[in-house]
Amino acid sequence: MVARILVACGNGIATSTVVASKIKSFLADKNITVETTQTKLMEVPSKIENYDLLVTTGQFEGKTHNVPYVHGLPILTGVGAESTLNEIYNVIKDK
Repeated sequence: MVARILVACGNGIATSTVVASKIKSFLADKNITVETTQTKLMEVPSKIENYDLLVTTGQFEGKTHNVPYVHGLPILTGVGAESTLNEIYNVIKDK
């Protein structure tokens, strides 16, 4: 089974694409295949239901329908990126 991750940023294009790419690469090194979808933060509540994890680069206080949530800005800035990627791995590894 392939884990599904929804990656959200302000416009659903630039930063979410970078973060999604880094997540895929990190997890591929651990032999985990994931499917990522980029979206706008404002669209998360209507899209989140069929995902295993939500990662955002901006503040998100909406509903996640019991989907685990990881704040992914450290992946973009590099400060704390390894810890954040490991947090994502710990959520996804058993999916």
